[in-house]
Amino acid sequence: MSEDRSTRDLPPILRRTRGYRDPEDAEERGVYPFFRALEEVGVTRVRVDGHIRIMAGSNNYLGLTHHPRVVEANRDATRRFGTGLTGSRLLNGTMELHLELEERLAAFYRKEDAIVFPAGYLANIGTVPALAGRGDHLLLDRFVHASVMDAARLSGARVHRFPHRDLETLGSLLRERPPGADALVITEGVFSMDGDVADLAGICALARPHGAAVLVDDAHGLGVLGKRGAGTAEAQGVEGEVDLVMATFSKSLGSVGGVVVGPKPVIHYLRHHARAFLFTASLPPGTAAGVLVALEILESEPERRARLARSSDRLRSGLRGMGFSVLGEGTPVIPVVVGGGWWPTLAAWRALFDQGVFVNAVLPPAVERNSARLRVSVTSEHSDEEVDRILEAFSALTKTRPESASAPAMNEAG
Repeated sequence: MSEDRSTRDLPPILRRTRGYRDPEDAEERGVYPFFRALEEVGVTRVRVDGHIRIMAGSNNYLGLTHHPRVVEANRDATRRFGTGLTGSRLLNGTMELHLELEERLAAFYRKEDAIVFPAGYLANIGTVPALAGRGDHLLLDRFVHASVMDAARLSGARVHRFPHRDLETLGSLLRERPPGADALVITEGVFSMDGDVADLAGICALARPHGAAVLVDDAHGLGVLGKRGAGTAEAQGVEGEVDLVMATFSKSLGSVGGVVVGPKPVIHYLRHHARAFLFTASLPPGTAAGVLVALEILESEPERRARLARSSDRLRSGLRGMGFSVLGEGTPVIPVVVGGGWWPTLAAWRALFDQGVFVNAVLPPAVERNSARLRVSVTSEHSDEEVDRILEAFSALTKTRPESASAPAMNEAG
């Protein structure tokens, strides 16, 4: 096949992209799982490729994306203030809605102050490099979100990755760092690809005597854990020990955006030094208004968390009962490790998709090499019948032979 002219004419640094064919290989096998266009979206069901399927791959944990009050608040604010502010918070992009949201979130987390970013990714990218730099030490759980890893690289600080949930190694790293070197420990609360929970109490007990600060990315803990739904720190009784909490609005709050809460002097500093805050447009008015109402519903309707926990536990237990390797415990993140690498995982995804169940295929570099998996989740609004239908689809997988693990492997280097 002759080289495409558009590729041939590319400068050398761009011409390197021409050999990337993993998506095409998956398409040819009929198992490419990404960028599936959603034609209609409901809380528990979506229309894809002309068919209604149960959505078992969303982070819409409390089912608030379609809540009438949330939608109405978003619509009313958009009509009043427009679709966006076309400027950064520093310049012309701050509204009373932003200030109210930050005040409400700080009170919810029982912290002194809060700073809202347009995305959760930006919250980490902005916060970590603003607080840590050359000569400092960042101690990261090996399984932290990619945004934390990217933020750590941007900071210029020395990065140490300790084995997942390994407090013994974390303690050694804290003891061995050079005298006078400042340190920040970063972990997820609920790990987004493994469904397990950090031992925040243990981390804080190690960090405090060594003068290290603790930042928790609790994107998947907000609205899920704790009596009030304030996440992992609340659930473990260490709200006062964790220095900074990052959370997103794109899970339990059903929207988009991110927040960091913590001591007032730290948040004040971030407002003037976090580049991802200073140099990006602010959260749209409609989004801010919708998140405010979603937060109110989260606080006033704890029964949503109870339903979510019940359905998640039922689904996880049912999958394990069928013999599937299911990670995590007590969270709505339910990773199912099919085994055999990429192709069997993609084949399993396709089989579920064809049975009307939409789950997520997770491949490296989102997870470690040779640990491809299906990421399954439900919301507080999934019915028992829908959970049963998900389990039936997985049960059918046990009756069919997945694609051979000896099939040509996709490039897992990431």
